[in-house]
Amino acid sequence: MSNYKELIVWNVAHKLVLNLYKESVVFPKEERYGYTSQLRRAAVSIPNNIAEGQGRSNNKEFINFIRIAKGSATEVEYLILLGRDLGYINNDKYTYYNNEIIKILRMLNNLIKSLRKLENL
Repeated sequence: MSNYKELIVWNVAHKLVLNLYKESVVFPKEERYGYTSQLRRAAVSIPNNIAEGQGRSNNKEFINFIRIAKGSATEVEYLILLGRDLGYINNDKYTYYNNEIIKILRMLNNLIKSLRKLENL
């Protein structure tokens, strides 16, 4: 894979970032440097780590960056739950975002498995 933009998981994660940025515009102003910032940074970390890892010299390094992306995805999973419970994200949007995170986590797990197979060839 010569370009991270060709990875379906990167595209799904990038779309999630764009949607969460739009969603968070209406969050309370007092959360700008707290919850909103944390959610945005964690979401951006997912496609960012996929891109950075793909640019590394070997699959072992790439796998480490995918693991970091998984950690960020799990952080987003919690933060959208918190946003729902605080009343910042409605139930329908929560369900959509949660399903996207679950999809991303599965795709990241599958990418790791594929990269491990390539390492063992």
